[in-house]
Amino acid sequence: MAEEKESTSVPLSQSVADAEDPVKSPPNSPNSSTRKACCYVLQSWVSKKFMTGCIVLFPVAVTFFVTWWFVEFVDGFFSPLYEQLGIDIFGLGFVTSLLFVFFVGVFVSSWIGGTVFWIGEWIIKRMPFVRHIYSASKQISAAISPDQNTTAFKEVAIIRHPRVGEYAFGFITSSVTLQTDDGDEELCSVFVPTNHLYIGDILLVNSKDVIRPNLSIREGIEIIVSGGMTMPQRISPADRGARQGERIPLNRLV
Repeated sequence: MAEEKESTSVPLSQSVADAEDPVKSPPNSPNSSTRKACCYVLQSWVSKKFMTGCIVLFPVAVTFFVTWWFVEFVDGFFSPLYEQLGIDIFGLGFVTSLLFVFFVGVFVSSWIGGTVFWIGEWIIKRMPFVRHIYSASKQISAAISPDQNTTAFKEVAIIRHPRVGEYAFGFITSSVTLQTDDGDEELCSVFVPTNHLYIGDILLVNSKDVIRPNLSIREGIEIIVSGGMTMPQRISPADRGARQGERIPLNRLV
């Protein structure tokens, strides 16, 4: 009997250790793993859809905000006048501003309006500091003006710049004839914007090395301002007549 008691007895230290050990959790069941996988898939799906909503709504929100700011800004020109008259209608000042701009365009298009505008422009160009602001603003408006006058960009150009195999967008502003010992060479003055539409380099490029794509001035400005995000998938040289010289395909310049 004594031997059986000794064989079945457990040391005190081992029993204390067993008592202090935490209860071991059973292994994960298949239902628990499936639940975790479903939660992960659901979380991933919600995150993707939320980011998709943000991407879709961001340009809409920016467009709405800019449009609303523009309407309030333009409306503020004539709304104080209507407030003095006791008329409080939102948007009435905006409509009045549009009509005012329209009638100014009609007036300036006439002979009398053109003369008045020329006199006012002559006075502004004699003012220090103000004339620089006016000149820069006039260049911007002339570049996108429907009346392509001598001060506006003539054409969108693609030139090989800054090295072989790379191309840059630019705008043809004028042309010049370079007289050399080998004969006259026709050069195009190409303005290549850098980080701003009106900050860039002026390059004189041989007219035969200038690619004139089928892009309008406004499309070229949109490409520059958007950082190339509005770039069309295909660009082909525009045929504007033999007077501009032989067009060189893109692959021949590489």
